[in-house]
Amino acid sequence: MYDMTYLKKIFFMNSRTNSVSNMNSKNLIFFQLVIMAGEEINEDYPVEIHEYLSTFENSIGAVDEMLKTMMSVSRNELLQKLDPLEQAKVDLVSAYTLNSMFWVYLATQGVNPKEHPVKQELERIRVYMNRVKEITDKKKAGKLDRGAASRFVKNALWEPRPKNASKVANKGKSKN
Repeated sequence: MYDMTYLKKIFFMNSRTNSVSNMNSKNLIFFQLVIMAGEEINEDYPVEIHEYLSTFENSIGAVDEMLKTMMSVSRNELLQKLDPLEQAKVDLVSAYTLNSMFWVYLATQGVNPKEHPVKQELERIRVYMNRVKEITDKKKAGKLDRGAASRFVKNALWEPRPKNASKVANKGKSKN
């Protein structure tokens, strides 16, 4: 087990020497969560959650890489390269991600996020994401060629034979 004061000393020592920026952001987030929690870290955690913790650590690494990528380019520069629909997608994903992270923060602080206004905000963003998805799907949908469709339907439908044609066919069968 790590002593809380030991972890605080390491964190603040690194912050004084300006090496916080050199720290891996996963470690920085980890230290911040530990300090905010004010509890000791127990290395003896249940084996059943090891896989979940590993997945969580990998997810934090993936988020860190995405944030580095997004932060390397200015927002205006990024949006200039995109069409309006893509700009809307970037804005919606950014807003959803930020609100989701706040949801997790609330949960770590013991606040029920389901009873917090962040839930309504996430739902509002989902509605807009669905609207953008509908617009995207409409663009991907094929155009209907009315002439070809009417010919296809006309040829596929059953047409009754004229009365004279059926009598001629029946006479030919009865003679054999």
